[in-house]
Amino acid sequence: MKVINIMKHYKLWFALSGVVIVLGLVMAIFNGLNLGIDFTGGTMMQVDLGQKVSVEEISELIASFDLNPDIVHSGDDQTEVIIKTKKSLDNEERKAIFAVIQTTYSLNDDALKGAEQFGPAMGSEIRNRAIIAVLIASVMMLIYISVRFETVFGIAAIISLVHDVLFVIAVYAIFNITINSSFIAAILTVVGYSINDTIVVFDRVRENVKREKAKDHFDTINTSVTQTLSRTLNTSITTLVVVGALYFLGVSSIKDFAFPLLVGISIGTYSSIFIASPVWAIVRNELAKRGTYASR
Repeated sequence: MKVINIMKHYKLWFALSGVVIVLGLVMAIFNGLNLGIDFTGGTMMQVDLGQKVSVEEISELIASFDLNPDIVHSGDDQTEVIIKTKKSLDNEERKAIFAVIQTTYSLNDDALKGAEQFGPAMGSEIRNRAIIAVLIASVMMLIYISVRFETVFGIAAIISLVHDVLFVIAVYAIFNITINSSFIAAILTVVGYSINDTIVVFDRVRENVKREKAKDHFDTINTSVTQTLSRTLNTSITTLVVVGALYFLGVSSIKDFAFPLLVGISIGTYSSIFIASPVWAIVRNELAKRGTYASR
């Protein structure tokens, strides 16, 4: 088996991730994130069209109102549409929008099932709960990995998780993609998936450390990653095929969840190999030089 020398270019892997993350954070600071209606608040209207009409057709119909709406189908037969916009529309504006839809599809007055304004309070709660969930998950993972392996493994794994979350946020900031509640759910899923890949690699690292005690930690990482690479790639590719099908064949609400999963799973696989593993090797070699750990 030919060993892949990933540690030879570890500075390049760190630099690539650093450039993307820093660029994304700079754009987020100066331009702001493109927060969806779930976080900003706005107006929601639900209309029963009596027939299934495409989202594109409804968007074109109300384009003159400049709403930049988020439109999804609803109802058992998908004959209802829910229109959400970040704009706070008063009663007269909502009536005007419904009048256009009503005239086009010859609807009765009771076709308007609901119309309301909502604030960003729920979005703030979702965001805060997501941050708390990630922090709790990170602490519990650090404890688990420290007990099962050692503290250095845990630190490397947490750095990898933080990298994954920041990388996905950076991608959304760079390409100005809307962040909504589905994004939060996807991030939490990615955190769990990413740590699984990392633990598989670290489990092999631990075995090789015990087996080849005199070996340099850089060499141990190269050997361990090579041995687990096919398993890691096969698992990730299989998952990406399924998530990709959801993204390309699913409705818009499913795509909102599938896209961050596509990005997150890809980056999680990358970070398990090119971020977490080199971080462990660098820290262990440094500690060995200082005498904190015996070089083994």
